[in-house]
Amino acid sequence: MKGNSRILLLVIILVCCIPVVSAFTISNVNIEPSGSLTPGQRVSVALTLNFPLVNGKTFENANTLDMSTELTTVKWSFVKTETFDGTPYDTPLPNDGGPRVQLGGWILSYPDRELSIRVTLDGLAPDVTKTENKTLIRITELDSYSKPISAESYVKEAIIVNIADVNNRITETESGLQVFRTHIDEKAALEVDTATAEGKYSEAQAAIVNARSQPSSQYAAALASLQSAEALVNEGEKLLDKAWAEKAVADAQVPIDNVDRTVNFIRPNVSSTDPRLSPILAKREVAAGFISTANDEIFSGNYERARQKAQEAFTKGNESYTDALDLKKQITEGFNPLGAIGKLFGSGTTVIIVGVVAVVLIAVGYIIYRKRTRWDELG
Repeated sequence: MKGNSRILLLVIILVCCIPVVSAFTISNVNIEPSGSLTPGQRVSVALTLNFPLVNGKTFENANTLDMSTELTTVKWSFVKTETFDGTPYDTPLPNDGGPRVQLGGWILSYPDRELSIRVTLDGLAPDVTKTENKTLIRITELDSYSKPISAESYVKEAIIVNIADVNNRITETESGLQVFRTHIDEKAALEVDTATAEGKYSEAQAAIVNARSQPSSQYAAALASLQSAEALVNEGEKLLDKAWAEKAVADAQVPIDNVDRTVNFIRPNVSSTDPRLSPILAKREVAAGFISTANDEIFSGNYERARQKAQEAFTKGNESYTDALDLKKQITEGFNPLGAIGKLFGSGTTVIIVGVVAVVLIAVGYIIYRKRTRWDELG
């Protein structure tokens, strides 16, 4: 009994190791038209099913070949080709039509010969409420319980385009481009360098024109162009934002440079320990620190933060420059050798008044001089 059990177990193991029959392949696939489709467009699918001999036959008797499609108004055509001694013989196969057909194992199972079936499918692309993929043909082998014998089926799909989706996508992309145009013009008015952004704008505009010119069968190409346009706009916006931040930093550097020039004038004329100079330099250093932080933020891509720091630098730099100008004025006035009179003459209006007074005094002096001269003559 133990020996019989071992033999039975060995037989079971050997049976399980026998490869599954029905290892069909697919060749000569042709789909017309290729690419994306629009609802109602006629589609033709042609392919060849090849059934090589496996364990002496072409297909498992109990299995079924299931074929389906999401096309509408469908017509199937099957031509079986059996090869005897190298000579092929064609036989048309009847079918019930419709979106799903099946070929039973009794049709596909042959011993000691090669078998192939030419499959032709004609139909119309279905209506869709949105652009999406639809199955042109699906081929699955089912076992005797109508279960797939493999987790994978042979599938060919195509994109069915909803024209409204395409037009809406183009409109949305054009709208984004127009917003970008507005941003460029706004920054140009602020004297921001917009040359790089203008280049991206032109590229995006060309991509949209290309998308609009594509036929419906080239939906993938149109979509790729629109995606490229959107990417170009996004990149252009970032470059524009960066240029704006760089302009803010450059503007903030101006008062700092003015402070440096003014301090260079002041230094030779004051003591190195003059307490009036320290607050000016302290504010200048704070402004320079903000500039450094702003540049770091630009490098990190935080352009709004960079502009904030640049504005702080500009404000603090202007405070330092105002203080430096006040000190320069004090020093300049302190060097006037006339002192208070010099201050008086420092005013343009005062100079005019003094000039008038001088003329009057000269005239009075001349009159007095003439009178004394007459008295001398009279003796």
